[in-house]
Amino acid sequence: MSGSSQVLPADSLLALRARLREFAEARDWMQFHTPKNLAMALAGEAGEVLEHFQWLTAEQSAAPDAVLREAVALELADVLMYLVRLADVLEVDLAEAAARKLAINEERYPLGKARGRADKYDQL
Repeated sequence: MSGSSQVLPADSLLALRARLREFAEARDWMQFHTPKNLAMALAGEAGEVLEHFQWLTAEQSAAPDAVLREAVALELADVLMYLVRLADVLEVDLAEAAARKLAINEERYPLGKARGRADKYDQL
């Protein structure tokens, strides 16, 4: 999923959703944008993000050079675009769902128990 280099406002999931929908409709791709196909594409793109970090140390991954940073940025853009398309097809409001999930996580990971720990909520 690539297109023009026109920049969208950083806070505009709705604008991105509309541009992606128009992109797919113009190419008659809606027939292929089933939840299954979009979820598989999303997972594949997430795997491409992982590939860039596969053999790096933690330190190397925390300080990518400009070439790696740009490559990862483009893969992250693919992940975001497939995520937004999948949410559109499933009629999920991503901002609202993220707000609900963050509220759940705030309860699961209270500061007094979770601060500085990487344990899963049921292990705190």
